[in-house]
Amino acid sequence: MNTLVNTFGLLFRNALSQPARYSTSGFLSGWLGNGKSAPRSKKEGKVYIVGAGPGDVELLTLKALRLIKQADIVLFDALVGKDVIAQIPRHVKREYVGKRCGQHSMKQQEISAKVVELAKAGHCVVRLKGGDPALFARTCEETMALTEANIPFAIVPGITAASGMSAYTGIPLTDRRCAQAVSFITAHFQNPEKWPDMAQLAKNVASQTVVVYMGLSRLSTLCEELKKQGIADDWPVAAVENATSPQQRVIEGTLSSISEQVSHANVSGPTLLIFGKVVESRQLVNTSLLHNKQHVSAI
Repeated sequence: MNTLVNTFGLLFRNALSQPARYSTSGFLSGWLGNGKSAPRSKKEGKVYIVGAGPGDVELLTLKALRLIKQADIVLFDALVGKDVIAQIPRHVKREYVGKRCGQHSMKQQEISAKVVELAKAGHCVVRLKGGDPALFARTCEETMALTEANIPFAIVPGITAASGMSAYTGIPLTDRRCAQAVSFITAHFQNPEKWPDMAQLAKNVASQTVVVYMGLSRLSTLCEELKKQGIADDWPVAAVENATSPQQRVIEGTLSSISEQVSHANVSGPTLLIFGKVVESRQLVNTSLLHNKQHVSAI
């Protein structure tokens, strides 16, 4: 036993007296069998492109909520509801990068560059978009930038505005009696002067449901052009403002009347336009049941 103690003491003194060959930490690591410690790797950035749903915070998916709470920073759009934004924890940085008609806080190229920059810095970024990222959310422009920068990303779907609108207004998107298909279109393109193909749009309106996103400012001209293409003046049309929120408003009319009705109602919020016979199939949904947050008694 004494021999072992003396041997250990001699080795330890030699290590301290010969720093060029030994270090205390190196000697102990070798003695304990740990070897050299591995260098710490830099934190890898990543991006989640997340759908925030159409407005009602309770339509946010569980996956979306989890990722928002785990993020380092959330970049959110104009159409993300205030109640959804309120779910972002205080320790998570947030930044508005919204775009509304004629009011852009940042250009799309700048947003894409910012997402890449934050991820390269090692952050977990949630890019929060209203509705579903796959529908009119410019997701491809951001994912292309991420792919070019070799940054890992994932996409989390959300409930799109048309689906939320249908559930909260009772206007079906399809009805086998009058509409066996539905089209989602946008009234605004990358070129602001471009318009939809009105001849094709009229054919769709005559045979199915057509939901127009971002069409409020073009409503009057859309109606006039559809009439020129042969759609009847009394064709059913609805405009739904702030779909799924407590401020939701539904205005029902016809191709000839809807523009004036919307103008008189001072509609200014995010609005979906629904063209088709399904407007006449509307059922009366009790939205107070959807916004009632009281707990149900156990049976």
